Amino acid sequence: TKDGQLAVFHDAILDYRTNGTGRVRDYTMAELKQLDVGYGYTADGGRSYPFRGQGVGLMPSLAEVFEHFPDHPFLINIKSNDPYEGELLAEYLLQLPAARRAKLAAYGGERPMAVLKERVPDLRVMSLDSMKRGLVTYLLVGWTGYVPAEMRQAYLHLPLKYARYLWGWPHRFIQRIEAADSLFVVVAGSGKWSEGFDTVESLKEIPPNYSGGIWTNRIDRIGPVFK
Repeated sequence: TKDGQLAVFHDAILDYRTNGTGRVRDYTMAELKQLDVGYGYTADGGRSYPFRGQGVGLMPSLAEVFEHFPDHPFLINIKSNDPYEGELLAEYLLQLPAARRAKLAAYGGERPMAVLKERVPDLRVMSLDSMKRGLVTYLLVGWTGYVPAEMRQAYLHLPLKYARYLWGWPHRFIQRIEAADSLFVVVAGSGKWSEGFDTVESLKEIPPNYSGGIWTNRIDRIGPVFK
């Protein structure tokens, strides 16, 4: 934000979902609180906007989210490639106990992730570039059991159609990732648009007894399967 806080909001600009305009970073946190974050949501192509007027004051700061959910795991996505945002997040995370950071991971642009990895070395992080470097090395020498540095104490996600080609996939690979204190999440489709395993039927594509993470946008549908 304009006053150096971290707002929790999906987009870098406000126009899509709120009654505001411009970039999130051009507003203070107090100004963002005045916006209606339910303004732009529609499920019928714009014929109705059922949440308008209900989202004023509801854009949270990262600190508020963590205060409300003190023990939950979170994946933090920095939307830009600005290293300053990595600095801001590092400053905040270093105030937390190590046990709390152990339940967190972050991904985003190469520059803010590099800052995070340097400043908060126990945080699991991933950028597209670091993941590519690690996976290319693993494809070349993973048959030996070697796990590249970019895949150690890291967060990784990869579409299932590519994950099938990893040495030891799925069980031995996941064992190696866990031994490296990393977290692996399998994504549906090409991975370009955060495609998830969003139906019970789609879960059949995942190998039996797979024990890594699963990316979904519809936990309401697939959550009951695992219960």
